[in-house]
Amino acid sequence: MIHIAYHESYRHELPENHKFPMKKYCELAKRLVEHNIYSPDNFFIPKILDEEILYLTHDNHYIERAKTLSLEKAEARRLGFPQSIDLYTRELRIAHGTLYGAELALTNGLSFNIAGGTHHAFTNKGEGFCMFNDVAISANFLLQKELIQKALVIDLDVHQGNGTAEIFANNPKVFTFSVHGKNNYPLKKEISDLDIELDDLTTDEIYLDLVSKHISRLITEITPDIVYYIAGADILESDKFGRLSVSIKGAKRRDEIVFSECNKRDIPIMCVMGGGYSKDLEVIIETHLNTFRVGKEYYG
Repeated sequence: MIHIAYHESYRHELPENHKFPMKKYCELAKRLVEHNIYSPDNFFIPKILDEEILYLTHDNHYIERAKTLSLEKAEARRLGFPQSIDLYTRELRIAHGTLYGAELALTNGLSFNIAGGTHHAFTNKGEGFCMFNDVAISANFLLQKELIQKALVIDLDVHQGNGTAEIFANNPKVFTFSVHGKNNYPLKKEISDLDIELDDLTTDEIYLDLVSKHISRLITEITPDIVYYIAGADILESDKFGRLSVSIKGAKRRDEIVFSECNKRDIPIMCVMGGGYSKDLEVIIETHLNTFRVGKEYYG
């Protein structure tokens, strides 16, 4: 069975003028059932992550500042969310959703987290709406428990996974692969194991050729025990911040490449949704729904 992590706190209440689209999480969960893509039985409610697990990935002092709402003004500004205990516990739930989902995927092949992909969270700081790095937390936990020996992060959000790159910079057991806009946030990029930088207005043909070529090669060479797939919807031409020109059809084809390449080698996938900032919420929802549809096609 494919498992999906979701909790109502994913839709975190924010000021009216806040630009981060929190509504997509509950809408996505609802549509997955309404459209008979998945049933309620596929869903699980993530718990609040044991804080001790955070220390495998994040700096002690940073965790304490986040927990006690003591981030300095500059830190909070980089994070992008107002500090609150609700935000802190939400981030722990998201991290548990990805961690537990990955454990389930090792047995059942595929799990999703309707949130997740908080790849701008570094060892000792958060930024870009990312407090803790859920993928890194999950991978470090599985490695520490010796449930895996090697992981591959396929980050296809339009923004570089700079936090993930920093966290695993000296860890040969996790290979970080990021395909992102060259001129997009973050201005200062970190160094992943492999970075593919895209020019503004990159189209389906160029994008899909690069994704297909590199993913097939990396999976063959690395032979990971699990793939963490960040399936951002912010690669779309309609995205307010993406700067690329990928269509909804192109984004679906991207998903098909990832799922098919992993499936034919029997590699488990933990898939998280990443960003999406199109003005039309329906465009974001449809793009994410396609990711769930394609996952079911190959792993259902």
